[in-house]
This record gives sequence, C-alpha cells and structure tokens, in this order.
Amino acid sequence: MILKVFEDKVSLSRAAAEYAAATIRRAIGERGLARIVVATGTSQIAFLEVLTKTEGIDWRRVEMFHLDEYVGLPIRHPASFRKYLMERLIDKTGITQYHLLDGTSDAREVARRVGQALGAAPVDVAFAGIGENGHLAFNDPPADFETEEPYLVVELDEACRQQQVGEGWFSDISEVPRRAISMSVRQILKAKEIISIVPDARKAPAVKKCFEGEISAIAPASILRLHAATTVYLDRDSASLLNPATLASFSDSTKA
Repeated sequence: MILKVFEDKVSLSRAAAEYAAATIRRAIGERGLARIVVATGTSQIAFLEVLTKTEGIDWRRVEMFHLDEYVGLPIRHPASFRKYLMERLIDKTGITQYHLLDGTSDAREVARRVGQALGAAPVDVAFAGIGENGHLAFNDPPADFETEEPYLVVELDEACRQQQVGEGWFSDISEVPRRAISMSVRQILKAKEIISIVPDARKAPAVKKCFEGEISAIAPASILRLHAATTVYLDRDSASLLNPATLASFSDSTKA
C-alpha cells in the first residue's frame, strides 16, 4: 500500500484521476476492456468530475460495477447512489456496460445477480473511500473479513448513518435507511488495483486508526494495508493526525 498526501482536495482529485485514467487505458490496451468498481459519496465527487473530463478513455470499453447502495431508497431520491452514478459518471461518459444495485428490489437477489456478473472476470481497478467510522464500502465495524460472497446485505451502524446526515444527503438520521447492499471486503481486495480517495479533516481520525492501529475488523479499511497494489490519496487535512513515520513507511517517494 502507498499513501500519497496532497495540499488540497483539488490536487488530490487531479492526481488520483490521472492515475485512474492511466490504469483504465492500460487495461483496455491489454485486453480490450477495463472492468472497474466505482464508489460514491461526497468524497468522490471532485475525483469523478476530473476523471470524466479526462481525454483518451474509450468508455465504450469500460464495464462498471456499483460498490454499494441503500436498501429501499428509490432512484429519484437525492441520496440514491444509482442516481449519483447516472448523473456523475454514466451520463457524462456514455458507458453502456454497467451494473447498478437496485435497492428497491429483492436485495439478496440483486446481490446474487450482480455478484455473479462481477465474478465473470477480474476487476482491473476499484475506487473506494473510507468512512468516518473506518468503513470500506458499507462494511461497518466490525466488518466481515471472511465471507467470499461478492455482495452482502448489511446493517448500517449509527455512525455511518449519521455521516450521511452530516454530508447533507438526509435531513435527519430517521430518514437514513438501516440496511444496504455492499460489496464485501474480500471482493474489494480481489481487484488488481485499488485507488482510495480520502479527503477532508473529518476523515483524519479514521485514517489514523486504519493506518496506525491494528489491522482489524473494527477498522475495516485497515485491511487495505494487505493489498499489494493499493494507493490511498489523502489531502493535508485527512492526513493531519498521521505520524511522519507512518507516511514515510507507506511512501513511494512521490509525495506531493
């Protein structure tokens, strides 16, 4: 795993998008198709804005999978991650091969069906964030590190649900769904590369816990330290609580 620290969210997003674009182009060049997993949420908006404007990507040769989605939330709701992906990625790029998680249908059947499609071939790159409670996708602590199921129907903890209110997706925690469909931890780790975009000071405690504490289901994103090709993009705020020794130990000598 590599940690990269940038001055602000703008430079972080630009660098992460450049690397993501290069990874997608390389997969298309080698196999004629790039298979990607895309995260949502406030932390990913600037990154996706840059990525969708990046030239030289043949999006017709990209197959996209959805990282997670609320159970029971209609696509028209402002917090719907399907709506988010349609507006911020699919409509902008013209992707035709995509697999969205419909949380208003039978959640377990959706998990099974999309998981079957996901397992048909390796994933070239997965984009992910880290939650304020350290979650990876919607795998809240204590996360299931053992299941081989590609998608799970999970219960969302209060900290995770409160984060959604804090980000402005819901006006009150009572409106936040209690369940979600989430890609499992082991499935995320099967991606050839993982690009984790983690800006903002509110993420600093989780960043410290995940990268300086034990690798533990209590800090789900700590598992990224075991993946050989993960790059975590931080800004000065999200990295503010890390010890210099931690940054040095996970550095590739290209810190911005």
